[in-house]
This record gives sequence, C-alpha cells and structure tokens, in this order.
Amino acid sequence: MSFKSFEELAAWQEARKVRIKISKLTKTFPPEEKYKLTDQILRSSRSPTANIAEGYGRFHHQENIQFCRMARASLNETIDHLICAFDEEYISIELLNEFRKEIAHCIKILNGYIAYLKKAKEGN
Repeated sequence: MSFKSFEELAAWQEARKVRIKISKLTKTFPPEEKYKLTDQILRSSRSPTANIAEGYGRFHHQENIQFCRMARASLNETIDHLICAFDEEYISIELLNEFRKEIAHCIKILNGYIAYLKKAKEGN
C-alpha cells in the first residue's frame, strides 16, 4: 500500500468530514461561547487531520504511529466537548449520538491505519 499524499488516507478523509461538520455546528453556538467551548471544540476537531498529515510527513513508522495516537486522542476530546454542548443544551441527544457514531467510525479507520503502520514497522 503506497500513498502519494496524506489526503489519500481514509483516516484523514474521515477526520476531515468530522472537522467540517463540527465547524458548521459551532456557527450555531451562542456568541458567549466563542472563546470557550467553540474555540475548544474547533481546535480538537482540527487536530486529528493535522496530526495525521504531520505523522505522514515524518517518514518513520513509529513517529507516524505516535501522531496517529494523538489524532485519536483529539477525536475523543471532541466527543467530550460535544457532551458539554449537549449538557449546555446547544445540541440534541440525537445529534450527539450521530457525532459519536461518526467519530467512532473515524477512530476505527484510524486504528486500522495504526495497525498497518505497526506491521510495516515490524517488516523493516
């Protein structure tokens, strides 16, 4: 399996979908959350694609794996921020569960990529 760009990675593509949806969602948050929850959830949702891209650019499997683990952690952080948005009544339980499902799918793909990288590392 050879990729010309991180943009070809399914993990990056799925994380990008989540990032775009979060960006649209935050536009519905109250103005007083601009430098609080909005800022936090935007940063945590942008981090996975950035970490996947940075790890891809490292050219060493172990470093790439570490950046993918950080991406996975940021996806979990995003879920926590979404729970906060639910608790503050900015989103419905249905929307929260939709995001949970999408993020779980993204994490599953990312875990597959990490497993691929581990095998590639062992093969070198």
